[in-house]
Amino acid sequence: MSGIAEVQARIADIESRIAAFNGTRASTALQATATTSATSASSVSSATQFADVLAGGTVTRGTRTVNAAWGATGAAGASGTTGEQLLAVAKKHTGVPYVWGGTTPAGFDCSGLIQYAGKQIGISLPRTAAQQAKVGTEVPSLAQAKPGDLVVLEGGSHIGIYVGDGKMLHAPKTGDVVKISKVWETPMTIRRLGTTAATTAAAGLAAAALVTGTTGAAATDSTAYVRPASLTTSKSAPYDAAFTAAEGRYGLPTGLLSAVAKQESGYDPDAMSPAGAIGLMQFMPGTARDVGIDPRDPMQAIDGAGKLLASHLKTFGSLEKALAAYNAGPGNVRKYGGIPPFNETQNYVKKIMANLGSAA
Repeated sequence: MSGIAEVQARIADIESRIAAFNGTRASTALQATATTSATSASSVSSATQFADVLAGGTVTRGTRTVNAAWGATGAAGASGTTGEQLLAVAKKHTGVPYVWGGTTPAGFDCSGLIQYAGKQIGISLPRTAAQQAKVGTEVPSLAQAKPGDLVVLEGGSHIGIYVGDGKMLHAPKTGDVVKISKVWETPMTIRRLGTTAATTAAAGLAAAALVTGTTGAAATDSTAYVRPASLTTSKSAPYDAAFTAAEGRYGLPTGLLSAVAKQESGYDPDAMSPAGAIGLMQFMPGTARDVGIDPRDPMQAIDGAGKLLASHLKTFGSLEKALAAYNAGPGNVRKYGGIPPFNETQNYVKKIMANLGSAA
């Protein structure tokens, strides 16, 4: 089978799946093109165009225009850029309660809303705000943002979808609901999902690399996807900016939060201890609730750890005791008048102090 025919076969398969999902049957004519390379005049003729289909663009097949995320135009009535489609779907869930860790219409957290909306338009986005803050392409400022762009706030711990006029759609916090609010601070980053094959295919692969650690070939004729150097040279690299920001925010020594993350989870945002501690900074669920963060979201976890360590440092007056309180609880530090006589806690404090400033 030629390269063109192979691409056509893959597209026809996708269209068949979409048609089945919508309760309709793909046309015989479209299925026929999957095995015939002769109908190239009005068909998809390159892997780049095929990537446009996957990425959210449109291509013309005979007399039909196929939309990446929705199948045939008219079947679902979708139009616009990938970001605009994402916004349109997310808006349908206005009023849904915020639920910590929520990823369904029963309840959403900020990144869960965006990931869910992405699934509905056929794009796969990573789970956390920190990971979503790396997809797509950078938009220089809010003045240049367009509806559908992802707006990342609070040092990377919160994300929403820009709706225009300085406002964003988001799932704010516990006790609130999905709603439109003013963008209340200068965003850490603004990301555009894009509609071109190269932009969106690369964004999708970058997101996959963040989650799975894999690499692959971008869906273009000759461009290979190269995993970002920041993801290959240091496990801490995706979080370094957030570590630095939180240390500055809470007056902590440089390198402390990275050293804690290295000791706690080895920089694994999905880590789960036998005792039930969760995420990059290994929060117990009760402590996470007290601090008001989602421990599965690395940006929230980093900020929460900074806040907690700063509180312990203020209470106990030394970094070693603050670390001991983070590991064994402040009650044990008070009980023993210092670092508790637990091997785990004593080794924990020694290793972090040794790694301080050199965690990687």
